[in-house]
Amino acid sequence: MGRLWDRWTGTKHPAAGVRPLPTLEVREALLALNGPDAPFQVRHGFPKERADLVADRRVPELDLTVKIRMRLVPAAREVRALEEQWGNISHEYSGRQYGRGGGVMAAKTWKLEKGPDGRRRFVETFRYSSRDMKDPLRDAVLAAGWTWRGVLLKW
Repeated sequence: MGRLWDRWTGTKHPAAGVRPLPTLEVREALLALNGPDAPFQVRHGFPKERADLVADRRVPELDLTVKIRMRLVPAAREVRALEEQWGNISHEYSGRQYGRGGGVMAAKTWKLEKGPDGRRRFVETFRYSSRDMKDPLRDAVLAAGWTWRGVLLKW
């Protein structure tokens, strides 16, 4: 059941031969993802969040807030990650909803406008993918030689 469970939770293991870095360097690699072009912000976790690091992203166009709480486990050389979303997740209800888990969420917005040749065409005005946040975090952990372990139920 291990491999099936890993696939379902989004767990990834580092490539063979990658030397694991110390805990402080993994933490610094994740905090180094902050920047003016990053669509999310990585920060130290608050005690009530029960996480070492937290990545936050707010998407006002979708009334959506995404948070990935990360706990570093040096003994196992893994980062346990819990992904949570608040907002209009299913687009079926007008109220705010809560979801947790490592699924992929994507949304696009289009508008009709006149092209240079005078014909009407659809132009993409907004794009969102949860991978824009999760992939850089996971890649930084794997490059450090640690395992990225998705968490669904226990924290």
